[in-house]
Amino acid sequence: MSIFTGSGVAVCTPFNKEGKFNPEAYEKLINFQIKSGTDAIVSCGTTGESPTLSNDEHIEVVRQAVAAASKRVPVIAGAGGNDTVKCIETGKALIQAGADALMYVTPYYNKTSQKGMVQHYTAIAKAVDAPIVVYNVPPRTGLNMLPKTLYEISKLPNIVAVKEASGDIDQIAEMIALCGGNITMLSGNDSHIVPVLSLGGKGVISTIANIAPAQVHNMVKSYLDGDHKTSLSLQLGMLPLIRQLFADVNPMPVKAALNLMGFDAGRCRLPLTTIEDSLQESLKQEMIRYGIL
Repeated sequence: MSIFTGSGVAVCTPFNKEGKFNPEAYEKLINFQIKSGTDAIVSCGTTGESPTLSNDEHIEVVRQAVAAASKRVPVIAGAGGNDTVKCIETGKALIQAGADALMYVTPYYNKTSQKGMVQHYTAIAKAVDAPIVVYNVPPRTGLNMLPKTLYEISKLPNIVAVKEASGDIDQIAEMIALCGGNITMLSGNDSHIVPVLSLGGKGVISTIANIAPAQVHNMVKSYLDGDHKTSLSLQLGMLPLIRQLFADVNPMPVKAALNLMGFDAGRCRLPLTTIEDSLQESLKQEMIRYGIL
């Protein structure tokens, strides 16, 4: 089972001048995404600043994403954490809010063993009646899911996809070889979209798609349609902009980029802040060069 094939956007959560969730700006962002070809909306992920949302805000943001998407594309809601019971409770609430699927990052800070990850995801999968995307991002969590661990949890019928952001192409290849058709592989790194597709991946959950949704969609579609030359050209042409977007902590630069595009994304919530003026200027110049400003 696949939740989607193509480009999913890890969409930013806009805040107003008072630091509160801005549903009007969120709807505008999601409409822009869908009109530009984005295949799935991922709400309340890392790029959506989920760690700074209260429980009520988290549910409301997902509810607004569902309303804005209006069944045109699936909405995948971030529900991860480092307390299995809370992860289950959050997931149930987000499905009740209308999410089509859930994304669970590997536990962070208290972390766990590989055995613990199997038990964590097994408990969630048995308790929550929804398709689940596993999110492996060791640079943020300090915990890497090994291929054999993914293989074990891929046996669970509602563990359907993995967003793989380890940056380890050898590991990704081994995951695909072990899991076969049991799980959909999605790139979690914008600079590795084509490499992951070349190994059998089916798409990406992307940060840069916030500001270049049509280009990311076309990159994936071109590859899956067999036009590898066009897909590679889009990947390589995007690399300078990707470097600018990750020159500081995500989502600080991408929110700055959205504001430059007139989307009123607002500031990040503390402890994240604004990017330096020098990065703001180099990001702006790269966006002009790339043709989105």
